[in-house]
Order: sequence, then C-alpha cells, then structure tokens
Amino acid sequence: MMACLRLRSAAIAIALQLFLGGCASMIPAYQRPAAPVAAAYPGVPAAQDSSAAASDIEWQDFFSDARLQRLIGAALHNNRDLRVAMLNIEQARAQLQLRRADELPTVGIGASGSRQPSGSGYSAGLAVTAYELDFFGRVRSLSAAALAQYLATEEARKNVQIALVSAVANTYLNLLADDALLALTRRTLVTREDSLKLTKLKFEVGAASELDYRQAESLREGARATLAQLMRQRALDENALVLLLGQALPADLPQGAEIGDQMLIGELPAGMPSEVLARRPDVRQAEQQLIAANANIGAARAAFFPKISLTGSAGTASSQLSGLFRSGSAAWSFMPQLLLPIFDSGRNQATLDVANVNRDIALAQYEKAIQAAFREVADALAGRATLGEQLRAQEAQAHAEAQRYKLADLRYRNGAASYLDVLDAQRALFAAQQALVQVQAQQVQNKVSLYKVLGGGWKTP
Repeated sequence: MMACLRLRSAAIAIALQLFLGGCASMIPAYQRPAAPVAAAYPGVPAAQDSSAAASDIEWQDFFSDARLQRLIGAALHNNRDLRVAMLNIEQARAQLQLRRADELPTVGIGASGSRQPSGSGYSAGLAVTAYELDFFGRVRSLSAAALAQYLATEEARKNVQIALVSAVANTYLNLLADDALLALTRRTLVTREDSLKLTKLKFEVGAASELDYRQAESLREGARATLAQLMRQRALDENALVLLLGQALPADLPQGAEIGDQMLIGELPAGMPSEVLARRPDVRQAEQQLIAANANIGAARAAFFPKISLTGSAGTASSQLSGLFRSGSAAWSFMPQLLLPIFDSGRNQATLDVANVNRDIALAQYEKAIQAAFREVADALAGRATLGEQLRAQEAQAHAEAQRYKLADLRYRNGAASYLDVLDAQRALFAAQQALVQVQAQQVQNKVSLYKVLGGGWKTP
C-alpha cells in the first residue's frame, strides 16, 4: 500500500511538472514580418474584386480541354517529384511524433538480477528511464519546431503540385503550337515546291532567269529545314511531357482543342498583394520555416538552464528469485538527476548564436519568397495587359501579308511585277503566320502562368 501511495505521489509530481512546464517557454514572441513589397501591382489599381480567387479555383474548372485534364490527372498520380514531396510529409510527420513523444515519459517493464559474494538481488516492475522534466521548455521548443517543419512540408507539396499542373499545361500547349507550326510549314512547303516547279519550267524555256529559279529553290529548302527543326522540337516537347506524366502518353486520350481554340476560365482577379501572398504555398512554406527557426532559439536558450531528468521504478524485489512475487516484496526507487551547465567551452552560446543566425537566414528567405512572388504576379499581369493587343495586331498583319502575297502573285502572272516581289511576299507571309501561332501560344500560356502565380492549382476535389 505504501508503494502505491508513493507511486501516486510521483505521478502527481510529474503532472504538476507538466502543468508548470507548459507555462515556461524560451521561444521569442513571433510576429509576421511586414511584406517588403508595394501595396499594389504595377499598373493595377488596388481595388477589391468579388470574383473567385485563383487559389479557390480547382484545376479541373480552370482547364476545359478534356485531353489536358486527362494528362494533368495522370501526372498527379505518377509524377515522381510529387511523390517525393508526399513522402517528405510522411517523414516530417514521423519526426514530429518523435519530438512529441519526448514530452511524455516512456514507461516499460524491467527485470534485473545480480549475484555477488555479499548476496543476490532480483527485481521486476515498471520503470521510467531518464525522463526530462521540461521546466524551461527545451523539449516543447523542439516539438514546436518539428510541427512548423511538418506544416512547411505540406505547403511544399502544394507548391510542387501547382508547378506540376502548370508545367503539364504549358508543355501540352507547346505541343499544340508545334502541331500548328508543323501544319503551316507543310502547307508552305507544298506551295514553295509548286512555285519551284513553275519557275523551273519558265527558266528552261527562257521565261525566267536563273536568279529567280535559285531564289525559289532557296525558299523551298528553307521550308524543309524549318520542317525538320519543328519535328525535332515536337519530339523534345513530347519527351518533356512524358517525364512530367511519369509514364508513357496514354493511348486512349480524348480529342483536344487546337492552340487557337483553348478556352480557359475568364479573367482572374489580381487582388491585393497581401491576399495573394497569404495564399501562395511557397510563401507559407517559407513562413513555417521561419517559425521553426524561431522555435529553435527557444530550445537553445533553455540549454543554459538546469536539465532535470527522472529515473524511477515500482515493482517487487527480493534476495531470492523464488520470493520475487511473494507478499511484502513491493519496492520502488526514485532517482532525479540535475545537471547545471557551468563550463562548456562556449558550446551553449555557440548553439544559441547558430539558432539566431538561422532565424535571420529564414527571415531573409521568407522576404525573398514574397518579393519573388510579387515579381511573378506583376510579370503575368504585364503579359495579360499587352498580349491581347499583340495578338490582334499579329492577326491583322498576317491577314495583310496574305492579301499582299495574292496581289504580288497576280501582278507577276500578268507581267506587272517581278518574281522577287512574289518571293518576298511568300517569306513575309510565312513569318507572319509563324508569329501568329507563337503569340497565340504565349497568350494562353500567360493565362496558365497567372493562374499558377496567383496560387491556383493545388486544390483537389
């Protein structure tokens, strides 16, 4: 009975320590640093928009192309970078569990026996070994740092998913642009081969000069070179898409839209920089790492104070093995240990200095993440403001060059213009049509980039 009372008293003392230890913390008070960026994006008024934020729009709603949706789904299932990010979460969760386990005593069943010239001794029972009484919050500070690191890995996973969704979409759009350019180049090659045949016939009968013939031949070979280059580029883009997917391209993909017919969700609201930065997982990841570094300062500060640990046991003891569990063999032991650092050659101070420097580094990285995010959004908004007008101008130029080519060819056939005018018009039309496809791709990809930098693409139904 006396042993049970003493064991209960020890448990009460431990509970009291846990309560008192919860009030002691050496962690510096954390306040979110001010964002080192302007209050509004360049050229964008700081007005509130009631439309849904990009971070609240699921990628299935943003991308309407059924083929692209299948590709993104496959990448989210098989991409190895995303898989590593998810495994990092599991690793951080296990580290957090280890730190939290240090806050509570570990109780085990122990048994021992000894034989000496002076006699024998045997004991068995419950034992607590080297449990640290966390009066100054060292263990809890380490647990808080582990929690922040765990949350940072979760934000890192979201950021990897955002980047993956954007990369798959942009690579797919590159493939569509490649297909459009290949189709344009093949049509141009057919036109130039027909033109070369006609010029060759005229040259053979003396109706055209060798200069006209060689220039037509040069244009034909230039189209062939462009075709080969585009075929190589398409193969490279397809290889990049396969790597992002983590598998071969599925054979049963649905039909997709062409580059000029890609319909993405309407205009995304830019919002206030403070709102966007609060939603971006990479910024939140940097802040959690800053919080973890701040918590490590608390652990380093607590190392300057006494470290108190407890080793105890409660069970039975006897000088003979046969009497170990007989009535009256109850026994207990209670062995607290206090270690007060007096001379450690500056180890604790150096540890604290390292923790402070790490906190300053994490602060600089957090501020850099904010500035980089601000720049990315500003760049995407600049593209949105100008690419629409550039596309309209490029369409008008391509139309004008097409009309110019028709007129030049008509004038040449009627003997009112030289063949050089026709060849020059052909070159200009091909270049304008190529530029039109490229601007179409840039405009759609800029919308994808804006969706990404505003924090969209990590939500999954």
